[in-house]
Amino acid sequence: MKTLLAASVLLLAPLAAHAGCASTDFAIQDFKVGAAGGRLSLKGQLANHCAAAAAAQIQIDAKDSTGHVLQSKKGWPAGTTNIAPGQAVEFDLGRLFRYQSDMQSYTVSVVDVRAW
Repeated sequence: MKTLLAASVLLLAPLAAHAGCASTDFAIQDFKVGAAGGRLSLKGQLANHCAAAAAAQIQIDAKDSTGHVLQSKKGWPAGTTNIAPGQAVEFDLGRLFRYQSDMQSYTVSVVDVRAW
């Protein structure tokens, strides 16, 4: 029984570490949009303001002039690596999008948090 309990504690430990971090603990900084030669550049930084190391998934929506979402993509800027508290990682998710001439605005948000 002690072995089962110890195994359960070790299995759930990463979830407990994640529990203290939320999407609001991460911030998108210096988000910039660019286009050259039909390729998009959607660059920025993802900063961890949580007390624990964790990673966050972001979503970028490309919208037309009426606010209708034309394309939406998600990505993990740090991959499967946790971002240390107070640190930031750079990202560019432009390669995931197909350029459309009617793309007028972009929104970026944190949609998920995980400790790897």
